[in-house]
Amino acid sequence: MYKNDKVIRRYSEPFKLKILSELTAGKLNKYQLGKAYGIAPSTINEWIKKYNRKDLMNTRVTVKTKDEITRIKQLQKEIEQLKKLLLKKDMDALIDDSYLEVAAEQLGYKSVLELKKKLSIKP
Repeated sequence: MYKNDKVIRRYSEPFKLKILSELTAGKLNKYQLGKAYGIAPSTINEWIKKYNRKDLMNTRVTVKTKDEITRIKQLQKEIEQLKKLLLKKDMDALIDDSYLEVAAEQLGYKSVLELKKKLSIKP
């Protein structure tokens, strides 16, 4: 099969499992196996996902200093405070709109927009 003048390779299930077992043995890593068999490491990653072999996936370890951890906690706290303030602001705006609706109705205006025009309030 050809796609854009490139050969599309199909690998058998036993071949895929053989590659994964060699990877499990630990003698070669994904890149070395890829070179040895002419397979892209991303293809090997797909097989790892397909066969649910999370033990073979690369793991990312992040090392942080105490200052970084403290800063992250401060930022998370600030985010929570901002969320609360935004919620309060939204609630205040909703209450203001409700007051205007009641006022417009009691004063005999057809809509809040009409009341705002009369009071020169920007809609």
